[in-house]
Amino acid sequence: MKKFFLEIITPEKTFYRGEVEELDIPAIGGACTILAGHQPMVFATEPGSIYITTDGAKREAFMSDGFIEVRPDETVVFSQAVEWPEEINELRAKEARDRAEEQLRRNRSAAEYRLNRMALQRAFARLRVKKHNNLD
Repeated sequence: MKKFFLEIITPEKTFYRGEVEELDIPAIGGACTILAGHQPMVFATEPGSIYITTDGAKREAFMSDGFIEVRPDETVVFSQAVEWPEEINELRAKEARDRAEEQLRRNRSAAEYRLNRMALQRAFARLRVKKHNNLD
């Protein structure tokens, strides 16, 4: 299978940099699969699981919201946070989920509601990645 260059960048670090065969990424409106030679595009991403396939092996990670730039020979992902399952602190994610659920119950304004919903979505996505990979 043909490969393309992938770089995933967060404000703190370069999470991933290297040749890959496939990238499955959560996009606003639905998941997107990127392969070598993909048509150029830019789109927003949402919190969820990303899957990076290299040498036939697929690896899952958590990704927060961000955006992606796809070119025929390379793809660059910019995200607030990206974590491998072993990097996810399950207790912290559960506490974030509980805080977001409580804030949603209070529902003070539409803007607060959207922010708290995104926080809840991030927490659930982290916990889902951690559970799929059963790492403790």
